Amino acid sequence: MNAHGALLAPFTTKKQLTGTAFVHLDGFLHAAFRTKDFASALELVNRVGDVAESMNHHPDVRLGYGSVSLTLTSHDAGGVTARDLELAVRVQQIADTLGATAHDQQPTRYDIAIDCTDADAVRPFWRVGLGYTEVAGDDGIELVDPRGLAPKVWFQHMEIARTARNRIHLDVYVPSDDAEDRVAAVLEVGGVLLTDEHAPDWWVLADVEGNELCVCTAAF
Repeated sequence: MNAHGALLAPFTTKKQLTGTAFVHLDGFLHAAFRTKDFASALELVNRVGDVAESMNHHPDVRLGYGSVSLTLTSHDAGGVTARDLELAVRVQQIADTLGATAHDQQPTRYDIAIDCTDADAVRPFWRVGLGYTEVAGDDGIELVDPRGLAPKVWFQHMEIARTARNRIHLDVYVPSDDAEDRVAAVLEVGGVLLTDEHAPDWWVLADVEGNELCVCTAAF
């Protein structure tokens, strides 16, 4: 794979993204901007579109009144590459020229994990009930919202079924720099740290009744 298409990990993109609204999380560069009204948001999108066309590299864009959010990734490489960094810098230049400001809310991703001894037996129930579709993922066959809106569902294999705890938990993926702050904030509101043995990849926490949440980061 050539250098322009080589996958880049978050620790290698952090310096290049300094001073921009973009954050590297889970194989994407994310940014959100505020503008004064709908027309100015549309102008930002149009100018980004012109640059994207010239580069033949296109972001996913969400447009609202006074707001624009973008995600960049190289689908052919399966994550962030130098092409995305170049586009991110050019998007930021456009935003600065138009007076658009960065939205201060960091990106997150949510997954639902279901503990089970036979994923093939339980998966159809959740697929049909949620109206999801099956995809091949890192943890076997996963279920995803075909609209791309709701959390992914994945199935965690157990040799012996657990009966002393809930069998469903949530995973929240946050940027690496924010993970420890998120864990600390959860503990401040009464959460319990069950284990940090896998940190900084993930921490396992629970509420006061034992319902679990994993705060996770991602390598790409």
